[in-house]
Amino acid sequence: MQGLVLQLTRVGFLLLLWLFIWSVLRILRTDIYAPTGTVMVRRGLPLRRSLLPSRGLRNVARQLVVTEGALAGTRITLGSQPVLIGRADDSTLVLTDDYASTRHARLSPRGSEWYVEDLGSTNGTYLDRAKVTTAVRVPMGTPVRIGKTVIELRP
Repeated sequence: MQGLVLQLTRVGFLLLLWLFIWSVLRILRTDIYAPTGTVMVRRGLPLRRSLLPSRGLRNVARQLVVTEGALAGTRITLGSQPVLIGRADDSTLVLTDDYASTRHARLSPRGSEWYVEDLGSTNGTYLDRAKVTTAVRVPMGTPVRIGKTVIELRP
C-alpha cells in the first residue's frame, strides 16, 4: 500500500514538473515569436491653428518623447486616443526592446491628464522607479520605464 502511494506521489510530482515546463515554454514562444515592426509615427506634419491648445493650457502634455533606448528621440503627438506601447505591430509605439512584452503598457487621457497602466507585462512598467500596478497619473517630465526604453510626457 505504501509503495503504491509513493509511486502515485512520484507520478503526480513528475506531471506537475512537466506542466510547469510546458507553461514556461509556451510563454517564451508567445513572447519570442510575437510580431515586431517599425514605429508608426507621423513626423513633420503641420498643425492647423485650430488644433493648437490655447495659451492658458501650457502645462498640458502634447507629445510623448522617447528619451532612452533604441528609439531615443522619437516623438508622438498626443491626441484624445490612448497610446498602446509594446512589441506588437498594432501598438502606437512599437518597441524593439527585448525586455518589453507584446502588449506592455497603455497611456490613457483623462481630461487634461494622462494615466499609465501596465497590461500584465512580464518585466513591469515603472513610473520614476516605482512599479506601476494600477492606473497612475503621469506628471509632465516624469520618466516612464518600459524595459530599456524610457518615455516622458512633454508640452
